[in-house]
Amino acid sequence: MNDAKLRYCEHLRRFSDQLIQLQAPIKILDAIKWPRELEQQFFDAGARQLPPVNKAFYDNLPLPFDTHTTQRALKSLKQDIQKTLGKDDELGKLLVANVDQYRLVIDMLGHRGTPQFGKLSKVLYGSASNKLHGDRHTLRQLGDRLSYIFSLPAAAHMNKQHPKEIDAASAVEHLGSRLGRYFHSDEMRVRLSDGIVSDAAVGGDTVKINSKAMFSKADLNVYEVHEGWVHVGTTLNGRAQPHATWLSVGSPRVAAAQEGLAVLLEMLTLSSTPGRARRISDRVAAVDMAENGADFIEVYRYFRDQNLSKKDSYRVTQRVFRGGMVAGGSCFTKDISYVRGYVENVNFIRSAIAAGIPELIPMLFLGKLAIEDIPTLYLAYREGILTGPRYLPPMFDDYSGLYAWFGFASGLGNINLKGVQRHFQRQFRCLPNVEPMFHTVEDTEFDAPAE
Repeated sequence: MNDAKLRYCEHLRRFSDQLIQLQAPIKILDAIKWPRELEQQFFDAGARQLPPVNKAFYDNLPLPFDTHTTQRALKSLKQDIQKTLGKDDELGKLLVANVDQYRLVIDMLGHRGTPQFGKLSKVLYGSASNKLHGDRHTLRQLGDRLSYIFSLPAAAHMNKQHPKEIDAASAVEHLGSRLGRYFHSDEMRVRLSDGIVSDAAVGGDTVKINSKAMFSKADLNVYEVHEGWVHVGTTLNGRAQPHATWLSVGSPRVAAAQEGLAVLLEMLTLSSTPGRARRISDRVAAVDMAENGADFIEVYRYFRDQNLSKKDSYRVTQRVFRGGMVAGGSCFTKDISYVRGYVENVNFIRSAIAAGIPELIPMLFLGKLAIEDIPTLYLAYREGILTGPRYLPPMFDDYSGLYAWFGFASGLGNINLKGVQRHFQRQFRCLPNVEPMFHTVEDTEFDAPAE
């Protein structure tokens, strides 16, 4: 490495480390989470009263950093990056994009419980009314189609095959053993937590398991690949970078790539279940309803009418209204990232294969990144500024199988699905007790993700 490149890499590392330090106390989910007791209070009131969450509620949850001081420091960092690396430097642009994101996050958190929170959330994460790249359908339309597919009678039958019989302590032991083997060169932890609302969550190199939850074997399979291989894996891969250490932390602009990749891994490893897939799809409908003015009770009742349990209906609704306004019109839109990101990851992989550059595919695991960052990051990798990902799932380490899988999937996408369904429906009608399971071709047909 010549002297000029060495100095460049030193600057890159310095700016990366500064960004990591500044963003460390900015924990979005901690700043908007609701206490667990609100759930029981909601049910005790017959699910007829809005949760007592408003601006005053959030004002009593002080942020663990001084907003003005942090804003000034981030602004100064942006100016330093542009002055030192130049405004046209490609890696510098990615750093600045992340700096700008954290400045917007601080502004969003400063408006918890107000209409401005929802407006800024749309800027950071997008809206359920957004259209997929190159397609006429909105995320809400795709989410509704997926929710329907994952609520068909066959899906309900499959969900019964996954009873929750594993306690939290056993879940920690089993998951810790699996992930310990996968992350062979790094320290990572799986531990019990009383401070999370969801059943599992990730913080840096730690997978947190809700101490009060019960789990199925399918749940642990999902957590292994979703929380472990993707979220922890990209954290550790980012930390292993010699210069671009900012890839170990994620601003909202990376949410779709991260969550979509995690969902894709669930599918590729056959770890997901129809119930799990439906919960992910339902989140898009919840965001869309809240964005359009539905209040907490209306969204909750919508999911109850869709035959979701009381607990699941509350949880999917609560995820969307945290930080926003329970009266509707302002919500946390991050939950569109799962469906949106899944489509974008699938289309990225298909496009990389079609373009004859499948070597871009493992770059998805380089760290916390947005898919549109990959060409720039790949060039930096080729120049020796970045190192390849240390931890790669098997199908991304040797992506020849992935190539074949997506190749067959693309080829099958041209088959007339309506004709195929009619053919097999005629055969299935001779079977006992299946007539109620049939649905019209128009109801069940599902287009492949848009290019």
